[in-house]
Amino acid sequence: MLLAGFCGFLFFFGISYFGLVGADEPRYAQVAREMLNHNDWITPTLGGKPWLEKPALYYWETILAYRIFGVSDWAARLPSAADATLMVIAVYLFLRRFRSSFQLDGALITASASGVIGFARAASMDMALAAMFTIAMLAWFAWYESASKRFLAAFQIFIGLATLAKGPVALFLAALIIVIFAAGEGDYALIRRMCWIPGLALFVMAALPWYVAVQVRNPEFFRVFILQHNLERFGKDIFHHTQPFWYYLPVILLGLVPWTVFIICALVESIRTWLSERKEISRSEGALSAFLVIWLVVPAMFFTFSASKLPGYILPALPAGTLLLAEYVRRHVVSEDRPNLFLIILHSITAVLLVIAALMMQYIVFQHRLPWGRAAAISGGFAAILAIGIVVTLRSQVGLRVLRFVTLVPVVLAVAAVLRIGAPALDATLSARPLSQEINRVDNRSLPLAILRLPRETEYGLQFYRNENIVRYELGQIPSGEHIVIAPEGWQQNVAKWTTGRRVTYLGSFAAQGLDYYWVAGKSGN
Repeated sequence: MLLAGFCGFLFFFGISYFGLVGADEPRYAQVAREMLNHNDWITPTLGGKPWLEKPALYYWETILAYRIFGVSDWAARLPSAADATLMVIAVYLFLRRFRSSFQLDGALITASASGVIGFARAASMDMALAAMFTIAMLAWFAWYESASKRFLAAFQIFIGLATLAKGPVALFLAALIIVIFAAGEGDYALIRRMCWIPGLALFVMAALPWYVAVQVRNPEFFRVFILQHNLERFGKDIFHHTQPFWYYLPVILLGLVPWTVFIICALVESIRTWLSERKEISRSEGALSAFLVIWLVVPAMFFTFSASKLPGYILPALPAGTLLLAEYVRRHVVSEDRPNLFLIILHSITAVLLVIAALMMQYIVFQHRLPWGRAAAISGGFAAILAIGIVVTLRSQVGLRVLRFVTLVPVVLAVAAVLRIGAPALDATLSARPLSQEINRVDNRSLPLAILRLPRETEYGLQFYRNENIVRYELGQIPSGEHIVIAPEGWQQNVAKWTTGRRVTYLGSFAAQGLDYYWVAGKSGN
């Protein structure tokens, strides 16, 4: 019940408080809507044209959500929240079976990592991949420890679903982690024992049918998806997602907040143990920590060499870090070790920084800074009191036994503050939902909508919320009939230049995003 309550609050509560943000959320939500409208479960489409960049698992989940709850932005986010919950339940069941008495620690730590919370509330493929991949890897290690074929079968099924979530990268990462683990154990026969024909058949049944069907219907699929959006995306920055070589180090550290400090300790301790006792680790309790270290490090290293980098790529590695911390807590609680004061202070500061950021969310969103003043002083004072309480509690006799609960306090407060204080600012500045509502208010005839020199985020957002294709002036897509065009503030003369000889009337502005919108008369006779 406790776990259900936390998942419900962290993943589901307030999921509609702000609209879809970025380019991916509204685009994927619209693709699922078009598949639903066409009753086509094979070919993803956007604007009526095949959209073959991603596999179909998220789209299928969203279609089901649309059918049950209707088409909406929050329904588009439900699959990610449900996948995150499924992942947390899998962590709980795995630890209950193999590390009993610490299953709640691992599940709650996983659920409350900032990266997990963030992507659980996003309409994207990243959480679907992370959830299926995590369940697959847990099933694999369960097979490794128990030799039960049912766990190996579960691994094959879920790695197949992970391949359906975002492509062959899931299979590649899983194979890489397992091979490195087997090499570290000196047990290469482990790989041979994995080649169980019924299990391989389950993988093929889970992953292959859609790939075959979409290739048959769309001969360009292999070129677009495999060559361009997998191989070429890794080797070249064709989509302008270039980042520095060290990019994923801060991404992982931030994604594991508020647990980052102790996860680093767990990582260092596990590596030191593995290096000093590696000959004794095989099939011992240290094997899980070694496996988790590899699972955490390999995706980060792999995507570091990618020319295209996005934060969501690293999401499948985060549960390895939270599970590594659960193992660390178990070891130190059993040995009755008291945590170092310096580490506790660092952990407390890291945790309460979430609260400060959440309370100051409006300033961060609107002003892009943390202003010094009364609001900052109040937020800082409240956070300081909270940090002192965490330090005192963790330094008491109970120590790490209550790490999960004292750390969850700032997490819950931060999420509540973001939803209550930050959501209106996020909605106004980052989502096309209020802009679409404003356009609908002044446009009682449902005129076609065009944009001029606006980002993809606005284009795809309006496409979803208006459920229509949005044309771009700069691409020569100027409607011949009367329509509404949205442009940056003060661009009326630019709009007039693009529509020479046609009447342009200013209708209003959307100041939160620095936009103006205009009515444009049709050409003669239109």
